[in-house]
Amino acid sequence: MTSATLTLSARPRLQAWSATALASATTFWFVATVIGQCIFAVYILALYGGSAVRGNFKGWNHVMTHGHVPGDTAGNLVTGAHLLLAMLIMLGGALQLVPQVRRRAPVFHRWNGRVYLTGAVVAALSGLYMVWLRGAVGDMAQHLGTSLNAVLVLLFAGLALWRALQRDFAAHNRWALRLFLAVSGVWFFRVGLMFWIAIHGGPSGFNPDTFTGPFLSFLSYAQYLLPLAVLQLYLLCRAHGGTTARFGMTALLVLCSVAMSIGIFVATIGMWLPSIKW
Repeated sequence: MTSATLTLSARPRLQAWSATALASATTFWFVATVIGQCIFAVYILALYGGSAVRGNFKGWNHVMTHGHVPGDTAGNLVTGAHLLLAMLIMLGGALQLVPQVRRRAPVFHRWNGRVYLTGAVVAALSGLYMVWLRGAVGDMAQHLGTSLNAVLVLLFAGLALWRALQRDFAAHNRWALRLFLAVSGVWFFRVGLMFWIAIHGGPSGFNPDTFTGPFLSFLSYAQYLLPLAVLQLYLLCRAHGGTTARFGMTALLVLCSVAMSIGIFVATIGMWLPSIKW
């Protein structure tokens, strides 16, 4: 048997291995993301929900600037709605991406999708209100980055809904994935920040007292643009990529997932758990 024949016979196996590797890397990323977002949702419920149940609304100011302002009823209601929706969409968004849920529970998928889309839109609008009218930590670069994130959420939500109404479900799924990543921007920011602090052994590239600096300005945009760029590469690889592209995409996903897992662990131990008061 010639070397050319051996090479040809090995191609199907390499193609199968690359497809399996990419699927496994995707599952790794998804599981890590769901675990991290569930922990974040519990943190929101325990810290902000627990403070509200106890009547200690000043507890909202523990980690949020202007979380509760005495006398500002409208602003406090907007903030409360934003926090509640953040918790709900963190839990509901992941369920929308599970293929088994879409196949076996289509009615639930549709209604959960409606709730998710509505929640994402309201959370984006309330987030814009909180940044520009309520007051938020950070500088103008961070505020603009956060605002662009909100605009993308509104855009992706509209496109996901439009494609669903057209019954173009392949395009709908792609826009739904983009929406999920854009909605998760606030979570990616925290995970990315904790990963950065972990690898540098402390704050680097920003002032922790003023919460400003070049790294935070960069992260305000990277929190959603980087995940969206990786998603676009994944979609292109899945549609047109060969064996080499799939192995390369697998390596990129694994690298991102490991970095994200480190950030989730550090955020959980150093930021979320210590702030929870039941």
